[in-house]
Amino acid sequence: MRHDMELPTSEKRPVRSSDRSWEEIRKEFPILQQTIREHPLAYLDNAASSQMPQDVIDRLVWYHSGEHSNVHRGVHTLSQRATNAYDQAREKVASFINAPSSKECIFTSGTTEGINLVAHGYGRPFVDEGDTIVVSALEHHSNIVPWQILCEEKGANLEVIPMNDAGELILDDFDEMLDSSVKLVCVNHVSNALGTINPIKEITDRAHKKEIPVLVDGAQAVPHMPVNVQALGADFYVFSGHKMCGPTGIGVLWAKRRWLEEMQPFQGGGDMILSVTWEGTTYNDIPFKFEAGTPSIAAAIGLGAAADYLDHIGMSRIAEREAELLTRTTERLKALGGIRCFGTASEKAGVVSFDIDGVHPHDIGTILDNEGVAIRAGHHCAQPVMDRLGIPATARASLAFYNNEADIDRLVAGLYSVKEIFGV
Repeated sequence: MRHDMELPTSEKRPVRSSDRSWEEIRKEFPILQQTIREHPLAYLDNAASSQMPQDVIDRLVWYHSGEHSNVHRGVHTLSQRATNAYDQAREKVASFINAPSSKECIFTSGTTEGINLVAHGYGRPFVDEGDTIVVSALEHHSNIVPWQILCEEKGANLEVIPMNDAGELILDDFDEMLDSSVKLVCVNHVSNALGTINPIKEITDRAHKKEIPVLVDGAQAVPHMPVNVQALGADFYVFSGHKMCGPTGIGVLWAKRRWLEEMQPFQGGGDMILSVTWEGTTYNDIPFKFEAGTPSIAAAIGLGAAADYLDHIGMSRIAEREAELLTRTTERLKALGGIRCFGTASEKAGVVSFDIDGVHPHDIGTILDNEGVAIRAGHHCAQPVMDRLGIPATARASLAFYNNEADIDRLVAGLYSVKEIFGV
């Protein structure tokens, strides 16, 4: 590779048909071509972390081999290359979620940091003693614990939108919950434990009638369906790169400009300042106000490449493919018998949580791994969901567009083995 000339940016992606077959797309993920314990890999743990296509891997290598330098303020060529690629990545992400401005997109380490940023930057200035934060019964721990910490610190209250046995939110009394003490509603777009797709537009509309802002955890939505933050109406929307075919250690907080202007910074340091004197500090403009220190440059550029990749396939096409895989998986597990599925909402993403009577989910996961099938087993960082269902844990198969019917067949065959081993 020649480094004496300006490198092209990510946009070195090979020209491919946007309607190429799913099997052609699957071949673009090198990790899926391997064997595990002498079996072809059936990767069904996508809700925890998706895999990266070769395009994203190549973009990361390209950055490290020809562009690597610190961003912003540098006048030399490498810094200019890195800065351009980093800034372009922010533009790509903004376009991917239809944000009004890329300046409203804050790079974070992931969904968890994005929520904590809001808990600090919005929660500490705007939440007082006696106020209330509303969360849903379907939340990941990352959208519970920061609010518990804030409520304990402030003397505020945490209230929970209940869920029914199907894993759907019960919104009958939602309006009554939204009294004058409520300062924020926090809800996930898609449940990581059950796959429930929540009615975000309805929730935001009802909250906004009482001038209450809404934070949405979009970690499980952005990789699997079209997301338009303007149409959804949320005030804050957070997601992670590693669930959308990008690298780990990178995510995005999108927030309406009015809140970003009023919020206090989460961290102090370089790049989030305009000037520093012994008398005080003047903060930088957004988004830099919330991005202290050297950012995860390569990961951000990789995230931009992942957004490009998914956009090229088409998020509507991806959603349709995953809905087909979900239907097939659910039908096959029901036909197997002895499998109890959790989360039967009418609107679902590609998550199937289940158990087998008399078999611990960890044992299910271990036996499946011996046959090359990767699933998740545990409480999925959603212990209140498990408590509501009266179970300690589930086995969870989570789907992505690059999965195929053979993966589902392998899952079913592995569960036959589980039932045979345990005699159930």
